[in-house]
Amino acid sequence: MPALAVPALAQDAPEGDAQEIIVTGSRIPTIKDQGPSPVTTIDSDTIRANGYTSVPELLAAMTQNSGETQSPQSGSSADFTPGAQQVDLRGLGPNHTLVLINGRRIADFPLPYIGRSNFTDISNIPVSLIDKVEILSGAGSAIYGSDAIAGVVNFKMKEKLDGITLDYRHGRTQHGGGLSHRFTATGGWSTDRFNIAGGIEYLDQRPLWAYQRKIQDSTDDEPGGGLPRRTFLRRNMEDEVYIDPGADTCAALSNLNGGSIIYASRPNWGYFDDALDDYGPGFYCGSKTSIGYGTIISGRKGFNSFGTMSYELSDNAKLFTDFQFGISKVRLMYDVTSWSFEGSSSSSNNSFYNINPAVDSLDEWTRQFTPEETGGLEMQRSKQTTYSITPGIRGNFGNAWNYELSFNYSRYKSIVRWPQIIASKANDLYLGPQLGVDGDGNPIFDADPTRFYTPLTRAEYEGISADTVYKPVSWTSNLQATITNGELFQLPAGPVGFAAVAEYGKQGYDLNPDPLALTDYYYSWKDSDGKGKRSHAAIGGELRVPVLDFVTVTGAGRYDHFRFGGGNTGKFTYNGGLEVRPTESLLFRAAYGTAFRAPDLHYVFTGPGNVESSVDDYYLCRSDPSEDYEDISDCSYSGTGIVVNRNGNRDLKSETGRTLTAGAVFSPSRRLHISVDYFRVTLDNQVDDLSVNQIARDEADCRLGQTQAGSAVDINSPTCQDAISRVSRFTTGPSIGEISSIRVNPINIAREKTSGIDVAFRGTLPTSFGDFTLSLAHSHVFKHSFQQYPGDPVIDKLAADSGYYLPRDKSNGSITWASDGAQFTFSGTRLGKLPNYDEDAYIKASYLFNATLQYDFTDHMRGSLTVRNVFDKNPVKDPTWTGYPYYNTSWFDSVGRSVFLQLTYKLGGSPL
Repeated sequence: MPALAVPALAQDAPEGDAQEIIVTGSRIPTIKDQGPSPVTTIDSDTIRANGYTSVPELLAAMTQNSGETQSPQSGSSADFTPGAQQVDLRGLGPNHTLVLINGRRIADFPLPYIGRSNFTDISNIPVSLIDKVEILSGAGSAIYGSDAIAGVVNFKMKEKLDGITLDYRHGRTQHGGGLSHRFTATGGWSTDRFNIAGGIEYLDQRPLWAYQRKIQDSTDDEPGGGLPRRTFLRRNMEDEVYIDPGADTCAALSNLNGGSIIYASRPNWGYFDDALDDYGPGFYCGSKTSIGYGTIISGRKGFNSFGTMSYELSDNAKLFTDFQFGISKVRLMYDVTSWSFEGSSSSSNNSFYNINPAVDSLDEWTRQFTPEETGGLEMQRSKQTTYSITPGIRGNFGNAWNYELSFNYSRYKSIVRWPQIIASKANDLYLGPQLGVDGDGNPIFDADPTRFYTPLTRAEYEGISADTVYKPVSWTSNLQATITNGELFQLPAGPVGFAAVAEYGKQGYDLNPDPLALTDYYYSWKDSDGKGKRSHAAIGGELRVPVLDFVTVTGAGRYDHFRFGGGNTGKFTYNGGLEVRPTESLLFRAAYGTAFRAPDLHYVFTGPGNVESSVDDYYLCRSDPSEDYEDISDCSYSGTGIVVNRNGNRDLKSETGRTLTAGAVFSPSRRLHISVDYFRVTLDNQVDDLSVNQIARDEADCRLGQTQAGSAVDINSPTCQDAISRVSRFTTGPSIGEISSIRVNPINIAREKTSGIDVAFRGTLPTSFGDFTLSLAHSHVFKHSFQQYPGDPVIDKLAADSGYYLPRDKSNGSITWASDGAQFTFSGTRLGKLPNYDEDAYIKASYLFNATLQYDFTDHMRGSLTVRNVFDKNPVKDPTWTGYPYYNTSWFDSVGRSVFLQLTYKLGGSPL
C-alpha cells in the first residue's frame, strides 16, 4: 500500500526472499532493509497516490525539508534563478543538501542561488519517470564526498520496464489559470544479452497570474488596506515632498494599466499644513491593480527523457550506459519594468536639478511602464537544456567481488532573457541632454514634466528597452571506480562487507552574462561576472562488520582533494554506525559522521558587481529624535534604497560539519513499522554572504553603543569594526547621512547547529472490505542556532525576531483504502507556526490536504482523479505582512484547489 513516506524497504522482494539491495548512504549490498542511518523512501505508487505533480511539490511535503527556499513568484528567483527550485534539508541551505540521480551527481543550475551560491535545480527532474526517492538524514561525505552535510536526496529513475506504458495527465485550477498537460511514455525491450529501457515526458504548464487570485490582485489586499502603486511619481527632493500632477493629468492617463490609473495620494508626503499641524498628503498618478502583473506559477513547456541500456559481454561483465536529455522553456514575470534617473546603475541617489521654468527644483522622477506601452505583459524567458551520460562496465570476479568503472558527464545550459530599460536612452527621452552639475554635485537637466506624463507609443518604448541575454552553463565530470564484496570473509556472527571507491573529476561554470550588464547600460541592473573550474580526486573505503549475532558495526572513510583558483584544499571525512537487533523486529541504531563542503565555484570566482536593494536604516531611525514609531516599518528611513557591492573570495576555507543520529525501529511485520530518530547537525566555517539587514542592525548597535533592547555593545568588538567599515553613507546632497551602499562578500562564519527528532509510523489493517494503511511522519526541531563570529551572541533561528522563517514542527500523513483494483488516498501536511512579518509574534500552523481516487479498469489500464488543496485553503493570514503578495512565498501560494485527471495504459508486459 502506498504510504506518504516510509523508511527504506526492499519492497519488491517477497517475504523471506534474501534479495540484496543498495540503500542510499552505503555502497555495500545488503539484505537488511534498515541501516544505522535513517533513510526515507517515496516510491512511484506513493507519488501518484498522494497527488504530487512535480518534484518540488513532492519534496515540500517531506518533514526533513524544513528550509525556506525561493518560490516561482519570489523576486530573488526572478532576478537570479528564473524557473529553478531547490531542496533544503534541515534548513541549512540548498547548497548543503547533495542531490543525486541514480547515485550520481548532476550539473548545478548555472546561475547562483540568490546571486550567491551554486545549487541543484530539482524543477527539471521528471516526476513521472521516477521509480523512487530516497532521503538520507545525516552526513554522507564519507560515502559521497563534498556537499552531503545536511543529507542526501537520491532520485532513482525507472529502469525495470517491460512493454510500453502511456500516461496522460490533465490539470486545472478551480479559480482559473495554471492549466497543464503532461504526457509520458515509458518502455523497455531486451534480448538474451541486450537491454534498453527508458521514458520521455512532455509537459505543458500554463502560467497562473497574480491578477487571477483575489487575495493578491490589488493593493487593497494589503492588511489594513494599501495605497495605489506609484506609476507616475515626481518628488521635490529639497522639500522631500511629492509634486502634485493634478487630477486632470491623471485622468488623461486613466486608460493605462487596464483603465486603473487614478489620482492617488500618500499620507504625509505633501507640504506642511499649518491648519492640520502636520504634513499633508502627497499626490501622484497610480494604480491599485498593476501589483497583480506577475506569475504565481511559471509557464513551462518541456521535454525530458531518461534511459539506460546494457549489453552482457559475458556472465561476469556488462557494458552499460545511462543517459538523460531535457529541454524546457520557462516564462515568468515578477513585475513591470520601470525607470528613474540614475547617475550610475543601481545608485540609491536618483536626484537631478531641473532648471525647467515650470519646475526649478531638485527633482526625482519615477515611472512604471504599463502593458499598453510595452505591448502586453513582458515576461522573462529562459531555455534550459540539460543532459547527462554515464557509460561504464560492471561485473564480478572471484567468489563475491563486484566492480564498476564508469565515467559521468553532466551539463546544464540556459539562455535567459530579462526585459530591461536602457538607462541612457530613457534619460535622453525624459530629461534631454545633461547641462552640467550644480554646487552639490547634482546633475542639471531642463526636463519638461509634460513629457513625463505622456504615455509612450510602442515604438518609443522599444527605443528605450531591450532584453539582456545571459547564456550561463555549468558542467561536471567524474571518473569513478568501485569494488564491493558483501562477504569479504566470515566471522562467527556473519560475513564482513567491504566497499572501496576512487574518483577523479572536474567541475566548472561560466555565467556568460550580457557584457552590457556589467556596465551602467541598463537601468538598475549592474551585474557581476563569474567563471571558474576546479578538479578533485578522492579515495575511500567502507566496512560492515557483524560483531555479534545481533550487533553490527559499520565504518567509512574518504579523502577528497580539490584544486581551484590557484589554491587547493583537502579533507578527510569519516563515519561510523552501530546496529543492535535484540530481536528480528527491533533495531536500535546510531551513526556519527563528519562532512565537508569545498567552497563552491561562485563564492570563489564571482566578480565585482552591484545589486539594488533596500534596508532599514536602523541608525537614523533610532538616533533621529524626530522619529516616533512603534515599528521599524513606520520609520521614514525604513526601506532605504541602497546599492549592495559584492565580490567573491578566493581565500575561503572548506565548510565542515558533524552529524549524529540515534534511534530505534520497531517492525514486527511488513504491516507495521514505527521509527524514532534523534538528529543533530553542526556546521562550522559555513560560507555565506553577509546579511545586509544584519550589517545595518549591527552598525546601529555599535554606533549607538547599545541594542534596541538596551544591552551594551562594544564598538571595538570585531563585529562592530567590521560592520562600520562595510556601511557607506552620503556625505553630500539631499540624502546626506543616509546609507548609500553596503559592502558584502562570502565569508567563513563561525557555526550553525540544529537538532531535533523524526518520528514515523506506518500500519496496514486488512479487512473483509479492503486494506487500510495509515502513514504518519513528524519532525520536531529542538533548536536551530547561528553564530556569525566567535564571541558574538548566538541567534535562535526559530525565534520570532531572528530574521529567519523556519518552522519548529512539520508533519505529514495519509490514510489509504485499497480493494479489488480501487484505491482512495487522503493525505495532508502540517507546517508549524512561523514568525510574522513584523517578527514580534507567530502566525498559526497551516494545513494542506489532498485526495486521490484510483481505479484499475483492467490490469493494463488505470485511471485516477486527484484533488490538491481539497478545502481550497489560502495562505495563513498575517495581519502584519504588508509586503506583496501579503504572505510568505517561501512557504505558501494562492493557487487554491486544483484537479488532475490521469489515465495510464500499458501495451504488453506485466500488469500495472
